[in-house]
Amino acid sequence: MVYFENPAGQVLEDPTQLVRIVWRAGIRKMNETQALLTHARLALQRYGWHRVLINQTQMVPFTPEEQQWIGAEWLPLATAAGYRHGAIVVSPDVMVRLATAFITTQVQSRPLVYRSFEDEAEALAWLQKQ
Repeated sequence: MVYFENPAGQVLEDPTQLVRIVWRAGIRKMNETQALLTHARLALQRYGWHRVLINQTQMVPFTPEEQQWIGAEWLPLATAAGYRHGAIVVSPDVMVRLATAFITTQVQSRPLVYRSFEDEAEALAWLQKQ
C-alpha cells in the first residue's frame, strides 16, 4: 500500500511489516529526497517497524548535498525512530553504488545493519529473518 509518493519515488507499507522505498529514475530535487525519506521514517515510527527495503535499481546517484543530509540528519532520526535493518537492491550504475556506499559507511556508530543485494527476492528474504 502506498504511504507516500512524489517525483523522487514511493514509500510503501509492506504486509510483512517493513517499509519499502522505491526510487524513481531521473533527476530529483533535494526537497523531494527529504520528503521521501522523512515519510519513510515516519512510517517506521508510526508502525513500530525496524526494517526497510530500498530499491535503487532506477535511481540516479545521490548528490553530495543529499549524502550529507542523509548521513547527518536523516540517519540519526531514523535510528532513533527504530530503524535497524536496511536491504538495498542496488543499481547497475556504479556511480549510484558509490554514492550509496558513502552513506552506508556512516552507520558504523549506529545500531543499523545494511546489506546490498542484486535481487529483490533475496533482499526481502534476508529482511524477513531480521
